[in-house]
Amino acid sequence: MIEVTEALLALLRGGGRGALATVTRAAGSTPQQPGARLLLRPDGTLVGTVGGGAIEQVVVEALRACVRDGTPRVIARELGRDLGMCCGGRMEVFVEPIEGAPRLVIFGAGHVAKATAAIARTVGFAVTIVDDRDELNDEARFPGCLRVLAEPREARDRVAPTAHDWLLVVTHDHRLDEEALDLYSTLPHAYLGVIGSRRKVVRILRRIRARRGALPPLDRVYAPVGLRIGAVSPEEIAVSIVGELVALRHGERAGSHMRALEDAAIRRALESDEPLSDDET
Repeated sequence: MIEVTEALLALLRGGGRGALATVTRAAGSTPQQPGARLLLRPDGTLVGTVGGGAIEQVVVEALRACVRDGTPRVIARELGRDLGMCCGGRMEVFVEPIEGAPRLVIFGAGHVAKATAAIARTVGFAVTIVDDRDELNDEARFPGCLRVLAEPREARDRVAPTAHDWLLVVTHDHRLDEEALDLYSTLPHAYLGVIGSRRKVVRILRRIRARRGALPPLDRVYAPVGLRIGAVSPEEIAVSIVGELVALRHGERAGSHMRALEDAAIRRALESDEPLSDDET
């Protein structure tokens, strides 16, 4: 039981989708009693048991289906009649999806990062702050957040992003923004947002292209980051950013993204070295 609880807590903190099976009723001779649990983690491994044998196989199939469709279900079986088990009792098992808190890794600890972290935590994100400035990246400014005192590139192994993680680049230095985009766009992520003007985004991507000989993967990159709401102050910018995170997390494209990468003029500029006109910046 302790092992399942620890694995469940790790899933909730680490993000991703799993599924939990709990024996809710047992009558007659059964291999487990109510309260027995079996957890399917996001990586496909199992922790715990609901009894083994044929009943566990049925439950594991239900767990996998639950991860796919996100729908709870109740499994009820007569162990002897339905599954040919010698126990002969009856079991009911409740299977439910388990959604871990999505992790938002913010590179930078300035005003926008501070405001974004505070709002993001209220809508369910587990926030990690990456910045080597200990006078800014501290508990007083980022309560309830994990903190990594390092520059983005140095933090790679400690951050260890997965396909479920949301990454946001809002550092105080264009060099660090460029390094973060260059590195983390090639690593697993669900979302990678980069703050800055359209002109800045193009310049950064051109420099990366010049070094690599090609653009980095951009299918999940949002730059400039946020929804178009006329945001000016750090707090307003944070609202714009978190609004985009929430919309994408729920599979929506509500609002107007400022994603220059979908702009035909920006695409043409990236394929050449022609300057951007004033109305494209």
